[in-house]
Amino acid sequence: MKAILFDRFGGTEVLHEADIEIPQPGPGQLRVRVKAAGLNALDGKIRSGALEAVFPTQLPSVPGHELAGVVDALGEGVQDVKVGDEVLGWSNTGSYAQYALATTVAPKPAGLDWQHAVALPVAGETAERVLNLLGVAAGETVLMHGAAGAVGTLAVQLATARGARVIGTASPANQEYLASLGATATVYGDGLVERVRALAPDGVDAVFDLAGKGALEDSITLRGGTERIVTIADFRAQQLGITFASGGQERSAARLAALAQDAATGKVVTTVTAYPLAQAATAQQVSDAGHVRGKLVLTLD
Repeated sequence: MKAILFDRFGGTEVLHEADIEIPQPGPGQLRVRVKAAGLNALDGKIRSGALEAVFPTQLPSVPGHELAGVVDALGEGVQDVKVGDEVLGWSNTGSYAQYALATTVAPKPAGLDWQHAVALPVAGETAERVLNLLGVAAGETVLMHGAAGAVGTLAVQLATARGARVIGTASPANQEYLASLGATATVYGDGLVERVRALAPDGVDAVFDLAGKGALEDSITLRGGTERIVTIADFRAQQLGITFASGGQERSAARLAALAQDAATGKVVTTVTAYPLAQAATAQQVSDAGHVRGKLVLTLD
């Protein structure tokens, strides 16, 4: 099968297409013929070697943590899924490939296309997990740094569905986008504390940092301490006494299925920018540069 892989750490130039063996499902696994693969900022950080101490990577490696596609084969003990089912979920073997193995998947609704389906697993799990960790409730105000990306797009909607108010930061180009999702939008950078205080004179109840670009100090100022501040992107969190939320521990097929149904009916909106698999390096360059609106995905025939 065709796959994108890297056999050394570095920039996007280390990504290349190769023919590798089709993986065989083991007990509890299923094999998916991939139609779309999700691309996350984490992919580039792993590829660069920056996270080798946290996420040890065996080379050569196929990137990608989420997929949408058609079930192609079943391992021993797999139930409630059959060959030919259309699914979305998390990949075990890297999803930048024609085939990948998975253990946790949900049915893809007929009204949801592949590209928008694959925007849900990682971003949905992350958004819900952090909102739960922060204890976001109705009537509260949540500040989200870097809210226009894949996780932010869903986090804004999930938080407002709880009855919370969201103040979201993004680039000037993404202000209208955040407003369309239900957030009160503002730009990041110098003067952020003053801008947020003007928008929320009574203060903010919680902070969700999705950007990882130096907003934690302002967050501490706005909260008057480190309580109810969570980051998924700033590795200085520990030295500042802030919670860093690493992902993947709460993968739920049932919750993903419910989110997929909401996306299919338009209750939850996703925004995607798609590249063919062969352009994975270009897509990761875009991801590495930041300021991505919504989700980057790779498409396969």
